[in-house]
Amino acid sequence: MFEHEIRVTWGDCDPAKIVYTGRLPWFALDAINAWWEHHLGDDWYRMELDRNMGTPFVHMSLNFRSPVTPRHRLKLNVWPTKLGETSIGFRVEAFQNGVLCFDGDFVNVFTIADAFKKTTPPQEIREIVTPLLRPSKE
Repeated sequence: MFEHEIRVTWGDCDPAKIVYTGRLPWFALDAINAWWEHHLGDDWYRMELDRNMGTPFVHMSLNFRSPVTPRHRLKLNVWPTKLGETSIGFRVEAFQNGVLCFDGDFVNVFTIADAFKKTTPPQEIREIVTPLLRPSKE
């Protein structure tokens, strides 16, 4: 499992003194992007421009468990849950001070970026992802 850490700041918060709801998906996507960079060596920007491989989202679901604040670092665990013929699924679980704050499931489809046409993942992706697959919930 890959862990990505985010420093939550005052600017991420709303008048209720907790993280603005719209920032939580951003944190999750940042963690998935970091997962790609760690395992593939390229983030989404480089995947799109240098590999001509897009991975637009086709599904996102989040469960809110506990408020996120700037008091502690946000630690997000990321792992792939499925690799289909044209898609990949990820699980993200976010913790602060050992408490689960939110979790979610995310699905991307692979595309030929400049044509925005669905495609199968390259063999290199299959070789990286397949040994790292684990269920969304254990």
